Amino acid sequence: MIDNIETNEPNKPSRKKPMFPVHDRLRGYLKNHGREVKLPVSYNDLLHITYSLPLKDKKGNDTYWETVVYDMRDWEYIRNGLVQMYAILKTEGDLTFTSHLDVARIDYCSFGNSNPFRIRIVNKYNDNYDHYYIKIADASRIYGLELEHILSPNRITYLTSQNTLVEEHIPGIPGDVFIAQHLNDPHTNKIRLAKEFVKFNERCFVRLLGDMRSYNFVVDITPDIEDYQYRIRAIDFDQQSYEGRKNLYMPQFFKENNTLVDLCAKLLNKESIHQYQTEERTMMAFRVASSRFRLMELLNIMSKDHISSPEKLYQLRAELGDYFHNPQFYKCSSMGQLVKRQLKQTLQKNLKLIQKNLGKIED
Repeated sequence: MIDNIETNEPNKPSRKKPMFPVHDRLRGYLKNHGREVKLPVSYNDLLHITYSLPLKDKKGNDTYWETVVYDMRDWEYIRNGLVQMYAILKTEGDLTFTSHLDVARIDYCSFGNSNPFRIRIVNKYNDNYDHYYIKIADASRIYGLELEHILSPNRITYLTSQNTLVEEHIPGIPGDVFIAQHLNDPHTNKIRLAKEFVKFNERCFVRLLGDMRSYNFVVDITPDIEDYQYRIRAIDFDQQSYEGRKNLYMPQFFKENNTLVDLCAKLLNKESIHQYQTEERTMMAFRVASSRFRLMELLNIMSKDHISSPEKLYQLRAELGDYFHNPQFYKCSSMGQLVKRQLKQTLQKNLKLIQKNLGKIED
């Protein structure tokens, strides 16, 4: 897709996406797969804030987060619950080590759709810390997390409890920070980074994850034998199958990502781009084949859910139908059906090759 850029219309996601409730069918799926559990603290408990202070970064710049403070009568309950929640998230509820853990800070962000709380847990023995997030349980975000867990190279740990969603912290350098501070570092392997951006672009489009502007993904760097490998990971799943414009599901079309797009255009030829796209689709097809029953269960539930407006649904199915010259898209009556059709459209060729090769091995 990188080599076929359209610029005839601005690409801006909706300013505020509504929250969609978690219905019984999705709740049943979450229970069956160990995602829905009883949690000691809810999102609503954390809203009982006494006061807050703006949180600045190391350079004194505003981070859009506020550090919140609670009345002492509420704090002990919240603190103990948050430490227990960390144990549930990380060790299936093993509380034997929680005596040396504490809550170092709670931050709140009113910017964006999910209004998350970020919890910093600290080890009192060595001051090492970790983070996790508590948000309102939004159905479209949960679908996004599940599709990421099933279809991407990354496993995702998250839990739900009624209207509360708890997510692990996804480590990495925020994309906008990486572009500003690390892209031109002499140690950065720009060709490998460009390759990964092509693959990330493909992953988002195949499973219809939108709004992947640079501050909604992170760059994970891994030292390799003689150089570095890069993995771009989404960290915001609010825009799973919500928007109506096809281009909003392709990171290459956001102006915030222009530097990475230019990098791909400069360092990669069309043949290489097509190779990396095919590689990514093949790996996604392998994941579909290995998790087909869980994926089909999820998509069947998603197909009966409403996670966007009718206008956006009609626009997206028309644009995808025109783009692929496939009238089957026009028959989709929900965003879930569109995701199912999109996966079939983009991965069918790769799935057939996998099945053919498996047949040879079995013979």
